[in-house]
Amino acid sequence: MRSAYKDLADLLLSVLPDLPPNTIIVPVPTIPGHIRERGYDHTLLITRYIAKSRGLECKQLLQRVTNTKQRQSSARQREAQARTAFASDLVTNRNCPYLLIDDVVTTGTTIKYAARALKKAGAKNVWVAVIAYQALGE
Repeated sequence: MRSAYKDLADLLLSVLPDLPPNTIIVPVPTIPGHIRERGYDHTLLITRYIAKSRGLECKQLLQRVTNTKQRQSSARQREAQARTAFASDLVTNRNCPYLLIDDVVTTGTTIKYAARALKKAGAKNVWVAVIAYQALGE
């Protein structure tokens, strides 16, 4: 299972456009419970692989400040949980693009509030790339 990150990253790499050389790639942090279940952080592995493949920098600029699971939550619950889920260190290079990467988007609230945390920390340009979309309830 762990090695699947390369296949997932290659899928994303096949559709990502060329990025400016100063782009910083940021993973959406996985909750500790999921990391303990798997034994690794799949989003971080995907992000590092993409950064290395493109010769870009990968930085873990976001921290999870809550441990709520989004799976099997309603859209309203997801919104409430994600609103307070992330914090970010001060972004040192405000003018470079930040590419936020996540594995799956369902309602978009996780990525919305992760991006908001980066912007609150000073990032001006936050772009998003995800591997899959899953409709709520599927």
